[in-house]
Amino acid sequence: MSQMAHHVSFIRLRTFSFALVVVCLLSGYTTAEDDSKTAKVRFEKDIYPLLHKACFECHGAESQEADLRVDERSALLESGSVVPGKPEESELLRRVTLPKGHDEIMPAVGDPLSASEIRSLRQWIASGATWPEDFTPPKHWSYVKPERPALPQVNGKQWVKSPIDHFVLAKLEEVGFEPSPAATPEKLIRRVHFDLTGLPPTPKEVEAFLADPSEDNYRQIVDELLARPQFGERWARPWLDLARYADSHGFQRDDLREIWAYRDWVIQAMNDDMPFDRFTVEQIAGDLLPDATESTRIATGFHRCAPTNVEAGSLPEETRIEQIIDRVNTTGAVWLGTTLECCQCHDHKYDPFPMKDYYRMLAFFNSTKREADRTNPKQPSSIAFQGPSMNLADPQKEERRKQLQSQQSKVKEQQTQRRGELEADLKTWVTSIDVEAMKAVPDPVKKAIAKGPEKWSDKEEKTLLDFCVEQDGSSQKLGKQLNKIERDLKAAQPDTTLVMIELEEMRPTHIFERGNYQTPGELVEPGTPETLHAMPEGPANRLTLAHWLASQENPLVARVVVNRWWAELFGQGIVATEEDFGIKGESPTHPQLLDWLAVEFMENGWSRKKLLREIVLSATYQQSSHLTKQLLEQDDQNKLLARGPRLRMDAEMIRDNALAVSGLLSLKQFGPPIRPYQPDGIWTKVGGQKYNYQVSPGSEQHRRGIYVVLKRGSPYPSFMNFDATSRLACTVQRSRTNTPLQALTLLNDPVYVEAAQALAKRIQNETADQPLDQQLRYAFQLCTARKPSESELATLHNLFESSGDTDKAWSNIATALLNLHETITKD
Repeated sequence: MSQMAHHVSFIRLRTFSFALVVVCLLSGYTTAEDDSKTAKVRFEKDIYPLLHKACFECHGAESQEADLRVDERSALLESGSVVPGKPEESELLRRVTLPKGHDEIMPAVGDPLSASEIRSLRQWIASGATWPEDFTPPKHWSYVKPERPALPQVNGKQWVKSPIDHFVLAKLEEVGFEPSPAATPEKLIRRVHFDLTGLPPTPKEVEAFLADPSEDNYRQIVDELLARPQFGERWARPWLDLARYADSHGFQRDDLREIWAYRDWVIQAMNDDMPFDRFTVEQIAGDLLPDATESTRIATGFHRCAPTNVEAGSLPEETRIEQIIDRVNTTGAVWLGTTLECCQCHDHKYDPFPMKDYYRMLAFFNSTKREADRTNPKQPSSIAFQGPSMNLADPQKEERRKQLQSQQSKVKEQQTQRRGELEADLKTWVTSIDVEAMKAVPDPVKKAIAKGPEKWSDKEEKTLLDFCVEQDGSSQKLGKQLNKIERDLKAAQPDTTLVMIELEEMRPTHIFERGNYQTPGELVEPGTPETLHAMPEGPANRLTLAHWLASQENPLVARVVVNRWWAELFGQGIVATEEDFGIKGESPTHPQLLDWLAVEFMENGWSRKKLLREIVLSATYQQSSHLTKQLLEQDDQNKLLARGPRLRMDAEMIRDNALAVSGLLSLKQFGPPIRPYQPDGIWTKVGGQKYNYQVSPGSEQHRRGIYVVLKRGSPYPSFMNFDATSRLACTVQRSRTNTPLQALTLLNDPVYVEAAQALAKRIQNETADQPLDQQLRYAFQLCTARKPSESELATLHNLFESSGDTDKAWSNIATALLNLHETITKD
């Protein structure tokens, strides 16, 4: 085929079906347009992964659209789409550099190649398009067990406070950047308070740090924050997103259910700094541990959080299979950073996971008790939620139940005794009553009375005795007592929580043809993906799977976990695609740093607190977030980590912050979910149980956001406006948007209106004897942790003076401060 023919063939290529992301941003990163200043491009690390991710799906071993194959050196060069040494004549390069929307751009669907990817591709072609003859495709970086890398040498050693800083500074020095200056003490103390507890520092805590902003004092503050009970509440929130924790089933009926004990278990486990390997084992298989306890069984609520469909006519087996599939997909996302769901219907198109591996994983979860089934097998609409659930131990409730049961027995004895007395005197009572004067006398009673005692049958005598008891004042009083006791007993019933329970016999597991459970194929046994580390010895159950997941031999788990925690602190992970560490995911911006963190995490006993401490003590974390013109032009997404994090808070943190600065926040922990104010009618639905939403009394409604009831079909609207999730599925990354609804929520939601009113009163109460300037500075510091500038102070003065009476003025000041961008931003 001639070169022209190859060119025509290439033009006929259909679109690439992929979403391109940065493969090696920093390997080709440059601060100038001159390619001569670009870092050397390496085929095995830069070009092959790019081709693999972007091209192989349509032009690889299994598919060669338009007769083009790019996964082999000879095929690529013979096609003429790449001309070694001549990037201007290479059709491949021309296509990827066309403007977005052009008819011939590759890819036509999805994001174009990034500037750094195009630079790397151009440089590779210009340098001869070298593809080593003996080249063997390497194993993807994430499937290779991490090893602790040596700390890179840096020039600015005086800046370094942690091993973390070596990796960050080395990359900055490589591209000619310098770190940003340290954040001001006010910014830093506020940042670390939010990151470790989710709550703002008090003015007293800010002033104390300003008086001594030393490293030793900062370190002591970090240790104290890590030890606070609020730590677990802050860090449980993202985990509950992963666990898809909610207080209702979801789907059309969306009835409420009890599983809040699992939420409390997560908070407590994080406060206790439970090692992550144990944290994993208890949630996946706490019920199967030899020393299983109530706590370890509660932990298995992780996989009981799956939504449950109990709509009329839904098929119990289909619902069960959907939940098991959800468990496999969630396990893959949470512990492996892998899109295992792609394997439900076919082998993974990008990553080395065949369909059979998916169903071998599914087999681990296939033998637990089902949540929903028909109460009447012959009635399709009779499907109902059945659990399985477990009673929670509560010594106080148990003691209360014993007392009530004792009272119940005594009243019943008194009723029996009184009935005997009435029975002994029944004939006398019958002859003494005036039936005509009594109301609502049943006909059988009238007939029996008319017969006379000598002719009563046993049935008639019982009928008369029952009627006599009903009319007896003492019996009526005892009946009322018994009714109250029974109501109290119902209220004192033990709380329950959903748990995993294994069946005595394993269900057989088949591969589903095309992912359809109604067409079972090959029978498979429980097993783990063969491309990863070996499964440990032990029975083929969830406990063995849990040990496999939390093994130091697992190349993914530690990387995936520390990357998520890094993203919580910095706004994005070292791997930006937190949910996908595979071929189609982004490459790490700092691969050595990621491996160092992963190994450090495992070798320090899988301790969350130790790793977070290391990060927040680093100079990287303590940088100012100020965005210079150079950083905006060269690294607007902060992939180089040349500045500190600045991002809008999550929904729950925004509410917690408003309640905290206003003085309304209740720090009460644990227990059933709370119900803050929300508009009427939000919970109205068709079918299922009806609920009357009542706002929690007193300070209960002012507890932290993690305790707010989450009804999947109608989640708390204030949170949804700030990008919270309904938790119908595992959520690895929440979106972060900026919409007019958010401003309207802060201005008009009764929770925030009440917070503003409380803040206004707090300011006046705590600064009553101070001049207005000092009052305004204190108010500003409450909300931002810093004192206002002179221009900001002047603006507050103008607002105060233009507001009329004092109460209105302070209300306006409080409302304005709670609505500042800075107030809802972690900086």
